[in-house]
Amino acid sequence: MGSSANTETTNFTTASPSSNHNHPPTTVAASNPNHTPSELDSSKKRRTRMLPLEVGTRVSCLWRDGKYHPVKVIERRKNHSDGNNEYEYYVHYTEFNRRLDEWIRLDQLDLDSVECALDEKVEDKVTSLKMTRHQKRKIDETHVEGHEELDAASLREHEEFTKVKNIATIELGKYEIETWYFSPFPPEYNDCVKLFFCEFCLNFMKRKEQLQRHMRKCDLKHPPGDEIYRSSTLSMFEVDGKKNKVYAQNLCYLAKLFLDHKTLYYDVDLFLFYILCECDERGCHMVGYFSKEKHSEEAYNLACILTLPPYQRKGYGKFLIAFSYELSKKEGKVGTPERPLSDLGLVSYRGYWTRILLDILKKHKGNISIKELSDMTAIKAEDILSTLQSLELIQYRKGQHVICADPKVLDRHLKAAGRGGLDVDVSKMIWTPYKEQS
Repeated sequence: MGSSANTETTNFTTASPSSNHNHPPTTVAASNPNHTPSELDSSKKRRTRMLPLEVGTRVSCLWRDGKYHPVKVIERRKNHSDGNNEYEYYVHYTEFNRRLDEWIRLDQLDLDSVECALDEKVEDKVTSLKMTRHQKRKIDETHVEGHEELDAASLREHEEFTKVKNIATIELGKYEIETWYFSPFPPEYNDCVKLFFCEFCLNFMKRKEQLQRHMRKCDLKHPPGDEIYRSSTLSMFEVDGKKNKVYAQNLCYLAKLFLDHKTLYYDVDLFLFYILCECDERGCHMVGYFSKEKHSEEAYNLACILTLPPYQRKGYGKFLIAFSYELSKKEGKVGTPERPLSDLGLVSYRGYWTRILLDILKKHKGNISIKELSDMTAIKAEDILSTLQSLELIQYRKGQHVICADPKVLDRHLKAAGRGGLDVDVSKMIWTPYKEQS
């Protein structure tokens, strides 16, 4: 299923209601008017000699903001559709996350800015010398986002296998969404640039006409499984991966397009999926989900978490995290997300832990133990400790941890943690822990 040992809450919206995702008009860097004809001719010959560009080449590329940005060529292929067999290039924008990698045309590149591919080890050494320790740490975090458990060889293998997005866009309900990462769809979908998903059963098709025919037959108007929460227009469904195997696997394929995970597990039987929906007269439309092991030895209460791009920045990610802890409370257990967390996952969880813990510390004026905090919140003691340490709100005195809860400092940290998102109305939950279900 879509839950590898990572947890990532997506934060960047790259979707809009169904429309063409056209880039701004592309331009080629203008030639210098002061150059003589012979200089221009020499420059043209030099450009011709360097084509096609080698994988590993660094060059400036015109992006959708109308500006040139440094890129590295990851892959190349001949574009037979334009009739002239010109190459197109799959590039990584070195200033940005891997999710923005894309295929581009030659005329988007400024060939005067070409740097030949350096030996990777030499390149790393040169880069290391130029960067401050803080810059290097930031780049390291971005480079291995979500893959802290991998050794260098496994990381290289993973990046090689998943370096090129296989599906560029999907249509889901009323949205066309640009994808972020590679997802291992069955081989028969290898030649598809766009896939069409039924938003209720999550079956996917190659053509719009197939989807339209499917929608006339599909009688689902919400995810399969039990509705365990309904508050106003929000609904949560619990889907058992064993009872609804095809749905769960389709969900994993879909989620992987937006989660940069090492693996996609097919053994969905061992997991429960909690699907958050916005409901209207047409049905219940998925906005995000989290998955959870039915029985976790490590007390994980969440394996994967995703808010779909069109629904981000609405507090749904925070709602999903809060919901996972409410389930833990009903189970009478403490919980923690599956490790390692991606950088975005850690930011989301740190924000949640900070808001919950600091609200309690304010009420109790700091007169409370880590154990009591854990019992009240279902947050694991180690997560409480690391959160308070990161906020410098805890000290180690005479063999024990002491919480320092200055009200002004708490207020400052609460403000920095941002909004809490949507609240979970516990009175609207109708749920029985899995072990008690028949």
